[in-house]
Amino acid sequence: MDLRDMGFDPTVLDTLHELLDLSDEPDAKSHHAPSRAFLRDKKAMAATPADVKEYPNSYVFVLDMPGLKPDQIKVQVEDGNMLVVSGERKREKEKDLKDQKDGAGGGLLRYVKMERRLGKFLKKFVLPENADPEKISASYQDGVLTVTVEKRPPPEPKKPKTIEVQIA
Repeated sequence: MDLRDMGFDPTVLDTLHELLDLSDEPDAKSHHAPSRAFLRDKKAMAATPADVKEYPNSYVFVLDMPGLKPDQIKVQVEDGNMLVVSGERKREKEKDLKDQKDGAGGGLLRYVKMERRLGKFLKKFVLPENADPEKISASYQDGVLTVTVEKRPPPEPKKPKTIEVQIA
């Protein structure tokens, strides 16, 4: 059950979330527990839907990342073969809302209900061996990110090598 559905003010909930979302501090008694960053990343990966398609000359990764601007999205290759796509949609701060008047011309805009996804978007893919990490392109339209990774050309079959026999 979402606390927002129970009538709690979203601003108060966001403030509590920020207070509880402390940075990871090394602690001797909790070194066996997963870190907050690990748990946040795992949650973000589960909440970021993606399709992977294979074409004769490329792999195409399609990810839903609604509400983001292209400059809020990062596409990276880590460790030579790990495609990492990330982004974050943050809630508008009150100072941003002060400039936005409601349609009737009075008062500040305030949320009555929030259902659209906020937070981190994250997906990691291990690239196949024949993927070329040097030939990657990305496009973003209507909340959908499409990342295309070209395939390397197949290796040419090795020609038999003839060894000349020497007379001793």
